[in-house]
Amino acid sequence: MLIIFDVEGVLLNAEYLPVLAQLMGPDKEKEIWDITKQGIRGEIKWEEGLRKRVETLRGIREDDAQKIGVNLQIMPGAKELCAALKRAGWKMMAVSGGFTLITDRLKDELGLDRIFSNELIFKNGVLDDVKINVTSDKANAVRKTLDEWRTVRQDTVAVIDGANDLSLISVAGFTVGMCPVDKVREVADGVIEIRDLTLLLNLLEKKFGKAVLADIQQD
Repeated sequence: MLIIFDVEGVLLNAEYLPVLAQLMGPDKEKEIWDITKQGIRGEIKWEEGLRKRVETLRGIREDDAQKIGVNLQIMPGAKELCAALKRAGWKMMAVSGGFTLITDRLKDELGLDRIFSNELIFKNGVLDDVKINVTSDKANAVRKTLDEWRTVRQDTVAVIDGANDLSLISVAGFTVGMCPVDKVREVADGVIEIRDLTLLLNLLEKKFGKAVLADIQQD
């Protein structure tokens, strides 16, 4: 069994760039939030919005960016969920339109097997650019690994929240929306309305049965 998570809004209870923009004042924060929400709702191309947001935040100090990144709140229930899934033998993957600066920590903290994300580029200690490894076609970012792991679509779960995650439906047999936007809500097989990932356990049990999640029930 494999589970694929989005990161911001799913494994992390925050959107990184709007939090980072707080360092530049309320006007910049609002500007970044507006672009972020447009991307999540699918109103603009994700890549276009990402480059625009990074351009707006150029000059942010690298040490400030690092400090904020490592202090973003893990989604309530994420540690419990991931620990239980790991004990039950699931593989866990995360794919993010965000950045290594906020995702690298999750491999250790949540026990993830593989993470895909973009990279912020700093020059002379300040934010300068972005290297995009993960586009809005997130399925493309993970497909090589899925082939390598010989995964089966019907045994794969995707947990997503935004329109930029929708391509993952093509590689997952079961899709869960985490407090999702309308475009995700319309196509998801299940929806979690509260920011608590332990609620996913019930959905997985209903879908895959107690035998698959037997070890989880001990939590």
